[in-house]
Amino acid sequence: MQTTRNIKGLSVLLFLHFLFATLISQTECLGFRRGRRFDGFVGEPSKVAGLQRLLDSEDLWFEQRLDHFTPKDTRTWQQRYYVNDQYYRNDSQAPVFLMIGGEGEATKKWMHEGAWIHYAEHFGALCIQLEHRFYGKSHPTSDLSTTNLAYLSSEQALADLSNFVIAMKAKHNLADTQKWIAFGGSYPGSLAAWAREKYPNLIYGAISSSGPLLAQVDFKEYFEVVKASLASYKPECVEAVQRSFAQVEILLRHMIGQRNLDDKFKTCTPLKDSIENPLDIASFFENIAGNFAGVVQYNKDNSPHATVTIDEICDIMLNTTIGPPVTRLGAVNDLLLKDSKTKCLDYKYDKMVADMKNVSWDSETAKGMRQWIYQTCTEFGFYQTSENKSDTFGDRFGVDFFIRQCMDVFSDRMDSKYLDQVVAQTNKYYGALKPETTQVLYVHGSIDPWHALGLYVSANTKTPTIYIEGTAHCANMYEPSSSDPPQLKEARNKILKFLAKLLDGYASQAKFS
Repeated sequence: MQTTRNIKGLSVLLFLHFLFATLISQTECLGFRRGRRFDGFVGEPSKVAGLQRLLDSEDLWFEQRLDHFTPKDTRTWQQRYYVNDQYYRNDSQAPVFLMIGGEGEATKKWMHEGAWIHYAEHFGALCIQLEHRFYGKSHPTSDLSTTNLAYLSSEQALADLSNFVIAMKAKHNLADTQKWIAFGGSYPGSLAAWAREKYPNLIYGAISSSGPLLAQVDFKEYFEVVKASLASYKPECVEAVQRSFAQVEILLRHMIGQRNLDDKFKTCTPLKDSIENPLDIASFFENIAGNFAGVVQYNKDNSPHATVTIDEICDIMLNTTIGPPVTRLGAVNDLLLKDSKTKCLDYKYDKMVADMKNVSWDSETAKGMRQWIYQTCTEFGFYQTSENKSDTFGDRFGVDFFIRQCMDVFSDRMDSKYLDQVVAQTNKYYGALKPETTQVLYVHGSIDPWHALGLYVSANTKTPTIYIEGTAHCANMYEPSSSDPPQLKEARNKILKFLAKLLDGYASQAKFS
């Protein structure tokens, strides 16, 4: 069977995903965006497997409530979690580090690798990771029907954390003096901050990495940061990309040009069959623009999914020996098709919708795609748009393209008015970019497009931030490497000092290496 890269137009983070996390979410940084990745937003903790990764962590299960907000509903389900007590001091002052799972499967590898494990060793912490409801093997319902997905929300997930922390304190005989620190990256980075805000009696502090705090239907700033990040390597790169997209538009006007594009971009089906279908064409443009977004979002992260860099794709776009800009654009697409081990570019909108409507836990979209898109349609928006004809990526995938997907995949009621309402409710409930919580450190990278919706600059000492120049999504969460840039090493030391301050100055003079 021919392998294809299907256009999941909605995503964010989608799964390029808002992609990492730590409560820390190891799985989450891989992704808030459809073309980016759909195995969570963080991926694995390191490009090079260390000896610690050979250590195993047992799948553990916790009986969780299905609906925390309906007292009469007593239904429960089994939620997966992991524990690592390798560095645990086991005394009344030892902290507990909680990694929050997000929009992808939780993985054992993060229980023995990643920056948070080094922090745990330093402070003698007990490490616990809780998988997010409806992701991975944490299945609250029999399938992923829209009716069942009504139990999928950030609010329910935070209540899961509260219930879980209370139960773990009893199970492991943990003292009230033991402080729980939440870690998370991408969407779980948001959850980490919100867990401290909503449950301050349980969560003492949090490290929120690359977490968007502002829900926004039309996330037009995403591609603006992508453009700026490409220009940070060479401004001429952006000019070449813009010319290439303009040439795609010209070629689409004629049948010979359409065949040329089929050849250059290895389309699974001829563009001539879709030229009168604006949804197919929007998907096509969104996908090739997504090639740049995915590379930028994880540029040079110390993780296996960060295999292609801004330098590489810009060098291709500026290599005139390859041919005109549109041919170079095709070469970038070819590189990323090979990187994702796919043979052709599938841009058909109806096929995407049909795939996304599969409610079985055994489907490909059940790996997180259907669930995360549902959350964007009911809470966050986060739609990475381009709707200005004169801009770098053109005007083919505006916000209506993504809202249409909510309506086609889930419900006709999820129109623009509905999206505006639920996003406004989210911002009101969590406070958006004006959080009232304290003891949360917000960490972002300048290359990462998601920083545009996060708290990366703050004049308020109660909401401290770290803004790392030249780093991408959740860069501070991965396993430290000797090749890490100085500013990333400095950021990890600042995080260590912040933790030391939270933990009453414990070993505050130590340095993270």
